[in-house]
Amino acid sequence: MIFSDSWQNSLNHQPFLRWLEENILPKYVYKCRWFAGKARQINTISIQKIMPFGSCYWFIFEVNYTQGEPENYLLPLSVLPTEITFPEKAILGEVTFNDISGKLIDAIYDENFRSNIFESIVQNADHEAENDIISFSKGKVLEETEILDSFLPDIDSSNSAMIFGDKYFLKLYRKLFNETNPEVELVEFISQNSDFQHIPLFAGSFSWKRPNSPDVTLGMMVRVIENEKDAWSKTGDYLNDFVEAFLDGNFQVRENVFDSVTLLAQRTAQMHIALFAKRAEEPFAAETFDRPYRRYIHQRMETLLEKRYNLLLENYQKLDATSQALAWVFMESKELIDNFIDQILTRPLESFRTRIHGDYHLGQVLVSNNDFTIIDFEGEPESSISDRKIKHSPLKDVAGMIRSYHYAVSAKLFNAAETAELDVSILQRASERWYKLMRDTYLEEYLNFFGFPHPLFKNNSEINYLLLFYLLEKAVYELGYELNSRPSWVKIPLRGIVDVIKELEKMKAG
Repeated sequence: MIFSDSWQNSLNHQPFLRWLEENILPKYVYKCRWFAGKARQINTISIQKIMPFGSCYWFIFEVNYTQGEPENYLLPLSVLPTEITFPEKAILGEVTFNDISGKLIDAIYDENFRSNIFESIVQNADHEAENDIISFSKGKVLEETEILDSFLPDIDSSNSAMIFGDKYFLKLYRKLFNETNPEVELVEFISQNSDFQHIPLFAGSFSWKRPNSPDVTLGMMVRVIENEKDAWSKTGDYLNDFVEAFLDGNFQVRENVFDSVTLLAQRTAQMHIALFAKRAEEPFAAETFDRPYRRYIHQRMETLLEKRYNLLLENYQKLDATSQALAWVFMESKELIDNFIDQILTRPLESFRTRIHGDYHLGQVLVSNNDFTIIDFEGEPESSISDRKIKHSPLKDVAGMIRSYHYAVSAKLFNAAETAELDVSILQRASERWYKLMRDTYLEEYLNFFGFPHPLFKNNSEINYLLLFYLLEKAVYELGYELNSRPSWVKIPLRGIVDVIKELEKMKAG
């Protein structure tokens, strides 16, 4: 496309902006891994803000769909000479400004853009753009004063990543929310206020500051994590050994598996201790189970259950016999479950609640040198940013990890080719025994690490109730995903729900 003015001046002219909005961006975003609206039909794209950054520009645009809410995205743009080679996914189009031809590219592929970001973090710089500011802040683990070489790692992610000097990992957030990102808040708080080292340590961040509006997080930089694999894959390795012994007629769990689960429980407890503070600033100060919170989680659980009951009824005939039997127990226990969740409104609860990880499972833990690093503090993907920042009992994270162990063994035993010919009841018995060993080992070590009494856990009665509440919530949440995506896996969350129902029946009888 040919424009008669310079690259800088064209940004103020409608022909260039309309070309981007109508001809380039609607096609380009569908190629991008970070674009979350691929399943929706775009109605219009409108550029909301353009802010200079060296020779590049930050573009923030709104995508309006034919159905549903609009979304905002960040796309930095740069124009570089035509003779430079870039990956196809970097190029938006060929352009000519003032008879000078070039390629319009996503600026993350421009080394000068990446260097400018790093330098701005080091210097705690502010870049003004009319009434707005792109503000950079430096974390205490950032030791460099000189710019480091950078590259783009081959990572398939919903954000964009950059590596600086093999020491720092920068995440550029593409889908923007009208407030600060919970991941940046949590990683910065833990890194700056505790000695807990088993997270990606905060090296800096940058945000878009606007008058009379919340700050919008644009990116975060952390120390690079050396890792071999995630804990889901590592658990899969342990389960390979377990299945091999099981096929030989032995129920055998190696001692190093228990050591691993114990260590993960300790790291989980340390993370929650780092997030617990009675006298912190308001976003991180521990709170009680007050009436507004009780009403919130009660309504959330009621709504979730209603949706899942309806979805289960719609899909009941499509389920296999095992899943149908479990589903029937779930639906028959509706009154028991309703009575249980109603208790959250009136039950005495003196434990505290805090900010938590929010989407905690084996895939969010990296393994390196026989130790763990906890990652990805963005929170539950389907929740709003505001909901992700609500304080809960840390037992909500614990429930997420316990459910992850249940998934790991179920996926291995019920979906492996080696076990395909075995009786389902035999597989069920083995998976339940392995899962309960992992669950009990993890939970016992986690609670022992805190000691008693501790403000987060008043007594065993509160622990048992809250853990069951969050386990039920997690399994019911999982049920919706499996019904929509993997019907053959529906039995996994249903078994988790039935386990909770059995415990509720014991409580009622006792």
